[in-house]
Amino acid sequence: MRIGVRRTGGFAGIERYAEVDTSGRPDAAEWHALVEEAVAAGRGTPPIGVPDGFSYQLTVDGRTVYCADPRLTEAQSRLISQVLKEGA
Repeated sequence: MRIGVRRTGGFAGIERYAEVDTSGRPDAAEWHALVEEAVAAGRGTPPIGVPDGFSYQLTVDGRTVYCADPRLTEAQSRLISQVLKEGA
């Protein structure tokens, strides 16, 4: 499973992108469960965020959903943090 996170917005307006491929990872099942929960709460169109807040585009194996601060679910927040931390 390929998981991509694109973060836009914020005070500086700097875009950041990271991607993780779970193929062959020993923790792949944990990633898949987290992705399923995070994507289920996503929207099909970009939501209206708050001034200087971040907006996110989550893409999993070609399917894209959107979410934004401050209305991230716990699963979305964890997934975004993990992908931006571990991804390339």
